[in-house]
Amino acid sequence: MFPFEAFVPVVGVVGVLGVVGWVLTTWLRVKNGYPLEGSWGQTVYPKNSGEAVERVKLISQENAQLRAELGSVKDRLANIERIVTDGGYVLDQEIESLRTKAN
Repeated sequence: MFPFEAFVPVVGVVGVLGVVGWVLTTWLRVKNGYPLEGSWGQTVYPKNSGEAVERVKLISQENAQLRAELGSVKDRLANIERIVTDGGYVLDQEIESLRTKAN
């Protein structure tokens, strides 16, 4: 027969790794504000502290500012693309290259 004593350390290591993974996953969920699951599968939300609510407000404000800034950067990039692809810009470059060749 096959000796089961060889499987005992493997089962122990797999069990310990499973528990460590479960604890790590639960800690990450609590840290990032995700709901947890109770023993019967019901959703359990972590307590909301005033500090957490304030952090959410600050992050929301920063998000709105960054979105506005991104919009203005997109507009500026569109203007730069329009200028570069404009035919007059290419003509100006050709004239300048002819001037440098003439000197």
